[in-house]
Amino acid sequence: MLAFGRLERSITSPDEHRQNSAFCDGLHLCLFYAMTYDLYLGDRAYSSWSLRGWLLFEKFDLPVRSHFVDFSDPAGVAAQMADVAPARTVPTLRLDDGTVLSESLAIAEEVASRHPDAGLWPSNPSARGIARNLTSEMHSGFGALREECPMNIRVAYKDVSISEGVSEDLRRLEDIWQRARVACNPSGPWLTGDYSIADAFYAPVAARIAGYGLAVNQDARAYVAAHLADPAFRRWRAMSFAKGAELEWYKRDYAQTEWPGPAPIPAKAIEDGSPENQACPYSGKEVTHLGLFDGRTFGFCNAFCRDKTVADAACWPAFMALYDS
Repeated sequence: MLAFGRLERSITSPDEHRQNSAFCDGLHLCLFYAMTYDLYLGDRAYSSWSLRGWLLFEKFDLPVRSHFVDFSDPAGVAAQMADVAPARTVPTLRLDDGTVLSESLAIAEEVASRHPDAGLWPSNPSARGIARNLTSEMHSGFGALREECPMNIRVAYKDVSISEGVSEDLRRLEDIWQRARVACNPSGPWLTGDYSIADAFYAPVAARIAGYGLAVNQDARAYVAAHLADPAFRRWRAMSFAKGAELEWYKRDYAQTEWPGPAPIPAKAIEDGSPENQACPYSGKEVTHLGLFDGRTFGFCNAFCRDKTVADAACWPAFMALYDS
């Protein structure tokens, strides 16, 4: 995806698998891996391809440092990514040997080949073939849906009028999703068995269907709902509220409605209060920023930690362990 931006290094707070990390204001840095990748991403609210790239690492617990581009900066993405040339779009992955991958499908395949036991592709050969085909179609198709319904996971619209092209894309999605599930007979909500690269690639499609209130059949609605409830997807969305400018060119004039995903714990940022905790649940550092969660006050070590938790507390295991204690 091309956009404007300013490159910024950022390390995200740990999930339940990463609670020993000392960082809490960007993706994550796992100090227990000999090999760590550098992943360059765009604005969380709008960059659908960045969401795909991030999910490849978050869902499969792979070591990565993230670097975020600010789409509001007029310098442009390519100029701000000069240190990782020839890349000029996000996501881009720099391998530990310096190799640069700037195509999402190439990133997915290379990471899967380097981590064969992580489960990025299904182990069953038939399911793996179906997952690869689904991923390739997403990578190259659904142009009308992508053009007319740009991802903006901060808002949800209603009464959206769509073109014939978008309608055709939706019918195609219904068909290929259903055929994949019939062929693979998964026990859970995902397309070809356990969560795979294919599901990561369709996560932003689910966000578009949900965000624009697009009509799909019951099976497709269930698949969209699985993405909206997925803790990793919810963490990405929560972080979109914590940092990032509101960009006018992504806004649409439709009436807004409530986001159709799980309702968050009622929460807001506050300036004063007596927190129940003295150390940030993510970093262990001294509390400096406060949030009110359903009448209870908790503290965090910076505004980003607080604001992402205020946005959707239940998707952050480290915070919920404190909240439920």
